[in-house]
Amino acid sequence: MSPFNLETCARPNILALEPYRCARDDYKDDGTNVLLDANENAYGPSLPSAVASGSSSSGPEIDLLGLHRYPDPHQHELKQLLCNLRNTHHHTPKAITPANLFVGVGSDEAIDALLRCFCVPGTDRILTCPPTYGMYGVSAQVNDVAIHKVPLLPAPTFALDVDAILAALSTEKHIKLVYLCSPGNPTGSLLAKDDVRRVLEHPTWNGIVVLDEAYIDFSPDGASLAEWVAEWPNLVVMQTLSKAFGLAGIRLGAAFAAPPVARLLNSLKAPYNISSPTSALASYAVSEQGLATMRGNLKRIVTQRDRLIRELPQVPGIGRLMGGTESNFLLYEILNADGKPDNVTALKVYETLAEDKGVVVRFRGKEHGCLGCLRITVGTEDEVTRFLEALRRTLGEVNGQSGSIAAPADEEKKEVEASNVVA
Repeated sequence: MSPFNLETCARPNILALEPYRCARDDYKDDGTNVLLDANENAYGPSLPSAVASGSSSSGPEIDLLGLHRYPDPHQHELKQLLCNLRNTHHHTPKAITPANLFVGVGSDEAIDALLRCFCVPGTDRILTCPPTYGMYGVSAQVNDVAIHKVPLLPAPTFALDVDAILAALSTEKHIKLVYLCSPGNPTGSLLAKDDVRRVLEHPTWNGIVVLDEAYIDFSPDGASLAEWVAEWPNLVVMQTLSKAFGLAGIRLGAAFAAPPVARLLNSLKAPYNISSPTSALASYAVSEQGLATMRGNLKRIVTQRDRLIRELPQVPGIGRLMGGTESNFLLYEILNADGKPDNVTALKVYETLAEDKGVVVRFRGKEHGCLGCLRITVGTEDEVTRFLEALRRTLGEVNGQSGSIAAPADEEKKEVEASNVVA
């Protein structure tokens, strides 16, 4: 009999690993649920239906037939389109080029690549600012890299505690990467540019600031700091096509960096890491035609986001908006019968919405500073209507109240409908 023993054969840090819990781990898409839990774009991909089927007669050509050939390993044309999108000159007169780009299988590949590139397993550490995206911690543990946590300042701002971060970088040994999320997940708050600058300007720390901008297109124009990598050799800005572009299914992420850093990331990646269909679809999405579709969908999402901000405070049992409004989701407190934020109540509301009403949001009450909170992805107009009605009924059941969500006044309803028209 083989002496194989998994417990002694596998790496201890992997045996102890708690994998990232995806939104679909709890509730599946059965075709009837309203899924407002994973911050997906409910309006779909930035691709006309003809393009998705490969029959477009305008815009970049999409060849889905040459799959017997390995894909382009360098993705120069796609990288140039991404640079065109982010060369806004809001932050620097300099321009970024394909030499500033790494593209990967979602932002998660960049998160992992940076750890493998800069952190010595068992020695180096990263700094994170909870509440934040869970994959930073999962990837760190996979790579046997410890985490030093500096929590964000309390809600509702969830701003960086810059003084504490600077102190940690001055006193804590072996911190190589600082992962910052802007807009934050689950906070929805855009980090202040000057706060990021202060970390970049640390006088003695030799490390990389990683700015995760997965939701940046839901923020005001010019908010992205991607082009700032032309000014800062120690800055990496990660982005994705999963959110505003509605292309979560193709798994395409990008990391903007100074050319020497981008060169290292490209050197260690797996060969042909971006498939030909992914490259073709991504290139269309960031072309002028694709951007027009994305911006039209973005306008509709913002309209529904504003509607939620306006109507949720009218629902009995809803507490404060926690964090910001610069993303395609909102973080709200759920109150118990005594009017206090409460995890037991929030978890019950979350489960009842999903299991009884077919509306799935995300429970975030266990995250730092998010007591009693649900994260709500902004859906379509119909999805938001269904969510509000289900939430009112559910809170009434859980807290012993009653009633249903009131329809907007006629004039307000007309205004909402008018703002949904895409130019």
